[in-house]
Amino acid sequence: MSSSTKGVHILIFPFPAQGHILPLLDFTHQLLLRGFKITILVTPKNVSILDPLISTHPSVEILVFPFPGHPSFPAGVENIKDVGNSGNIPIIAGLSKLRGPILEWFKAQSNPPVAIIYDFFLGWTLDLAQEVGVPGIVFYSSGPLSISIIFDIWKNFEAYKDLGFVEFNGLPKSPRFVREHLPSVFQKFKEGDPDWEIVRNGLIANGRSFGSIFNTFEALDNEYLGFLKKEMGHERVYSIGPINLVGGPGRTGKFDDGANEKIFSWLNECPNESVLYVAFGSQKLLTKAQMEALTIGLEKSGMRFILVAKQLTAQQEEQGFGSVPKGFEERVFGKGLVIKSWAPQVEILGHRAVSGFLSHCGWNSVLEAIVAGVVILGWPMEADQFINTWLLVDNMKTSVRVCEGSDSVPDPIELGRKINEAMSNDLFKERAKKMRDEALEAVKIGGGSKKDLDSIVKELGQLRVENSCKWAKHF
Repeated sequence: MSSSTKGVHILIFPFPAQGHILPLLDFTHQLLLRGFKITILVTPKNVSILDPLISTHPSVEILVFPFPGHPSFPAGVENIKDVGNSGNIPIIAGLSKLRGPILEWFKAQSNPPVAIIYDFFLGWTLDLAQEVGVPGIVFYSSGPLSISIIFDIWKNFEAYKDLGFVEFNGLPKSPRFVREHLPSVFQKFKEGDPDWEIVRNGLIANGRSFGSIFNTFEALDNEYLGFLKKEMGHERVYSIGPINLVGGPGRTGKFDDGANEKIFSWLNECPNESVLYVAFGSQKLLTKAQMEALTIGLEKSGMRFILVAKQLTAQQEEQGFGSVPKGFEERVFGKGLVIKSWAPQVEILGHRAVSGFLSHCGWNSVLEAIVAGVVILGWPMEADQFINTWLLVDNMKTSVRVCEGSDSVPDPIELGRKINEAMSNDLFKERAKKMRDEALEAVKIGGGSKKDLDSIVKELGQLRVENSCKWAKHF
């Protein structure tokens, strides 16, 4: 703990989606370890997500504002897990109505925050920060390539908007994508729609923030971190990841000790580097046809595997989502294990028996796979997942694409062949271990991520002195 940071007050404003909030809380944990005074802004139904952090740091202050709601949502929806990715736009628009209450709260503080660190979906917060005279610092839970593409999209929107295929020639390595594989902020944007304008203006505003924090490391993203520094015109673009390697406050999960014991007993019986872990994140469900193709593919691959397949509600089954087919678990007994509840993903990936991860390639899953040194088999479906897969497969050549698209149904025989080939590929395994070693180096003393974390701490510590005079004059 440094005397320059002790008591320096920071407001943290997360976006209520698991993939966004967990890395930001890991970063918040690092600030608390260094003596900062932290207030976290959430709505009532998201308070429980903070439990692990609060139990480690009882000094954390929670600022709870009622969620203003949105006409397209039933009352009580406050987190993306309740609605899926289609809820991003209404939740961003709903949260933007908190601007007035946050301003009033600021005015009432005897020791107000000297900075606001906010999730990149909440870019409207930057104007609020400027209004109260403190720096707005944006935390990105997506990788620098995705953010570089989003910036480029808004800069050249008129040129890109009618294209079915977009080539980003201004970016390193000129990534190219069909329209359907680009973020929904491009695909679904409705000009003149008030909610969409809040989103667009916020994402553009992020480029004017005082600083940008990324959960990544230089060996993975050096080119795109450099591109963003040029775009923003300053060096305050920090890579501090993989932040879960630095140590976090613990993650909330539905722990079932009996189920966990079964998983690890099973893994302990498996040879080293023989198991494929299959999971598609906290939100995505497979259709019946996809689940059938996946389970046949896993059987045909001849590999050992763990499949996370959520228990479906009656409504989800009616909507066409698929459970594990009857008889599958019996047929693969001894060779495969099906988990129908929450799975301890980080611990499974880190087990000596696991060497591959068939994943949707959400950014947090990508980083967890890299930290574990396992080969990623990508099946991207939405959001930034196609971009992350391009980075790993086409740019870095460390991974393989086994399918793509949220509606695509892979040929099961071909899927089985691709799984077997990827799991038997020594070059991929070597590259995965090299990437793991680079991630471990980044967070050590002298590593790039450790240096950047220290730089942010120093920058925030200096704000106390600079802002104490400004604030007195401000209101």
